[in-house]
Amino acid sequence: MKIFVYNYRDDEAEFFEKYSNEYGVEIGFTKEYPSTGNAELAKGYEGLSIIVSDMNAGILQQFHDLGIKYITSRSVGFEHFDLAKAKELGLKISTVAYSPNSVANYAIMLMLMSCRKVKNIMDRHSVQDFSLAGKRGIELSECTVGIIGTGKIGKTLIQHLSGFGCKMLAYDIYPNEEVKNYAEYVDLETLLRTVDIVTLHAPSTPENYHLLNDETLNKMKNGVIIINTARGGLIDTQALIRNIESGKVGAAALDVLENEFGLYYLNLTSQVLGNQDMAILKSFPNVILTPHTAFYTDQAVNDMVKHSIRGCCLFKEGQKNPFEVV
Repeated sequence: MKIFVYNYRDDEAEFFEKYSNEYGVEIGFTKEYPSTGNAELAKGYEGLSIIVSDMNAGILQQFHDLGIKYITSRSVGFEHFDLAKAKELGLKISTVAYSPNSVANYAIMLMLMSCRKVKNIMDRHSVQDFSLAGKRGIELSECTVGIIGTGKIGKTLIQHLSGFGCKMLAYDIYPNEEVKNYAEYVDLETLLRTVDIVTLHAPSTPENYHLLNDETLNKMKNGVIIINTARGGLIDTQALIRNIESGKVGAAALDVLENEFGLYYLNLTSQVLGNQDMAILKSFPNVILTPHTAFYTDQAVNDMVKHSIRGCCLFKEGQKNPFEVV
């Protein structure tokens, strides 16, 4: 089998070599995002492996016409696909799973950094301002944390966070019995009104689009801390900016952002970026932005490459693919 890899990164090389040999597949690759301009690179291949890229109806049609049958995304989410078009064309689409520890640990790190105002401390340290004014933080152990989404990552975060001694409230339309050993499930409105910190671990679905908006943010405590390591579309960015400026939101730490396509994972040093929301958020002393790297550990990269190759192979062999989307 032949698989063409888009968004190929040097740090993935050892894993692509390992698993292409293990599964007996031939790999071609480019570091570019898939586009109508470079789709021809995949001619002669049956499968594609991509990261989060804009897989709209037009490009799916183009890949289909070139003979592509299977596409695996090296991500948990799949909102970047036009799934209706994929189904129409008979394209098989799947995602991957990777170590939930990676994102869970990162989210806890962002909580701690936000509670202790680390961005402000480090920025001022760099200009030799060693004064204490404005640097006093809060203790995570004294906070009530709200976890929205208790799938693999949310559940893992709750288990790890339990060691800090903080109270935890959880919301999910599918409660997990194991989670109940550590956190109390409540309705979404109760969670929003009660917690000091909200951390998002929900999937990007039409129902969850702009889950945090002016209305829901207004229900929260003054000074609430927002953590997002899930998907940018869960937060109305304009509403978040307004609520940071008003002081309603005391701090935010975002590993994902709306309209991040074409930015993250590229070296854009010295370029002018046409993303005003990012520029505004970066200017705030109480906002931490990281470029969609919460997943980025040795184990997670290994898992993502392995499951991406294996997903294409399972499709070709007609076997059940546990990560199949369409």
